[in-house]
Amino acid sequence: MSTGNILILNGTSSSGKTSIVRALQELLDAPYLDAGIDKFLWMLPKRYLNEPLWHEVFEYIWHKDDGTAKPEIMAGPLGHQLMSGMHHAIAVLARAGNNVIADHVLVEKRWLQECADLFSDFQAWFVGIRCPLEVLERRERERSDRTLGQARAQFHLVHAHGLYDVEVDTSVYDPKECALQIKHHLQHGPPSAFKRLKQRERQPV
Repeated sequence: MSTGNILILNGTSSSGKTSIVRALQELLDAPYLDAGIDKFLWMLPKRYLNEPLWHEVFEYIWHKDDGTAKPEIMAGPLGHQLMSGMHHAIAVLARAGNNVIADHVLVEKRWLQECADLFSDFQAWFVGIRCPLEVLERRERERSDRTLGQARAQFHLVHAHGLYDVEVDTSVYDPKECALQIKHHLQHGPPSAFKRLKQRERQPV
């Protein structure tokens, strides 16, 4: 039995990942399972999705710099455990022959390293979902289901590694156009980002 393909879409909150996942599921010929971060977060008991227990999953710390409040995001012990479970579940699904799409917010270096270790032996594409901070913050204000400051806290972390198979900009293209760009890339050559990231981790500092 052949293994399935994996698509990991990485970007901040409000960058448009969920809409692109839906568009890809419609556009791609083969069925792709949606196994993204929100699916795993919503597996938690509801009491963990609000304070004070939410701190065990993610914590936002606000620092004041020059009179301006700047947020920092940190994963708690349950957040690390849950994300590792998500990564391993994606690998198991693909090993069983399922194609998988997962939107992610890779704010922790160890999560990126684990993804590289697990996915480098699969046909696994790493997709960067880009969007300028001012657009993200406008979207955040317009939505009723996001914590203000979330995008800013994630913005300088999620793309810090700077290495993808393909990148799309959701401030320029709508979800279907972004999905078409990604589909086009899948049809033209094998992925390499996770392999290169794994090799980079092994290089001496």
